[in-house]
Amino acid sequence: MAAVYQALHRRASSLVCRLHSTYVRKMRYLNQLKEDDSLCRQARTSGTFYLFHNLSPFLQKIGKKYLVPQLSAAETRQILEKFPEAEQWMEKSVLIGCSDEHRPRFALDLGALDKSVIESELQGSFTDLRKALFVVDGEDSPLLASAQSLLRWHDSHRYCSKTGQPTEKNPAGSKRVCHASGVTYYPQMSPVVIILVSDGSRCLLARQPSFLPGMFTALSGFCDLGENVEEAVRREVAEEVGLEVESLHYSASQHWPFPSSSLMIACHALVGAQQAEISMDTLELEEARWFGLEEIVEGLKREPSSSKQDDGSFLPWFPPKQAIAHQLIREWLQQQTAQTA
Repeated sequence: MAAVYQALHRRASSLVCRLHSTYVRKMRYLNQLKEDDSLCRQARTSGTFYLFHNLSPFLQKIGKKYLVPQLSAAETRQILEKFPEAEQWMEKSVLIGCSDEHRPRFALDLGALDKSVIESELQGSFTDLRKALFVVDGEDSPLLASAQSLLRWHDSHRYCSKTGQPTEKNPAGSKRVCHASGVTYYPQMSPVVIILVSDGSRCLLARQPSFLPGMFTALSGFCDLGENVEEAVRREVAEEVGLEVESLHYSASQHWPFPSSSLMIACHALVGAQQAEISMDTLELEEARWFGLEEIVEGLKREPSSSKQDDGSFLPWFPPKQAIAHQLIREWLQQQTAQTA
């Protein structure tokens, strides 16, 4: 029996090593593409391309399903050949990843070209990213988000902030260099805390005037320079709803492309049940209130399209599962359910 166990253990260990090695090889290959310009140019000829138009990704609708097509280098060149001014546009692409088989993936924005020609040729449409993230498969959402963020960063960093001279991107798009000053710029994300506040039996959700009618979500805000995560959480809760956090713990993180590439740091925060009266910042929020367990259960089931009532008001609904706020709400629900079981 011991021999059988040891054999199974060796097989499991071997599988883990192979999986780990695949990941390591993949990450090292991507790093090589970022550091070796000639290798990246060569990889571009065999890579796949995700197309954007003014930062909106190209999608195809098949029945009720939205797909994110990956065009080969040859197919991408065929599209560009329809526009004489775009002959060298493959150089504008940015590296966004690769498959396990080391086939590189690139993103290319065709915003200066006539999108109707491209849409007609490829039988699809360029779709606003906020919609696209919630209609494509879960595996495609992070790729579209990171691709758009990188394309947006390049578009907003075409000139050096020190000299005002044009900057030049490397073939992978992992950096831009000002040759006049020697300054190298690297893509960055802004840290944002997103907090689900609880008083032990309820959780606090809020909405801003810009939200779709009926949508409530967790509190969030950018970290101030010099703050750690804990300080940012306590400050945001105090500023937005006038409550003092007693304790908090980290949940998870998520890259979010809005407003211009953010790292969402998700936390749960506890306030005292005896000091849970909300004092809302009306400049930031339109409404903030406590939700009980049953309200959360119903809100998670509710779709935006079914939120409107006969009198014109809207029942609460929450962010979809692709958003980290949804995960925070789900975690709180699971914790409450476990406590009442």
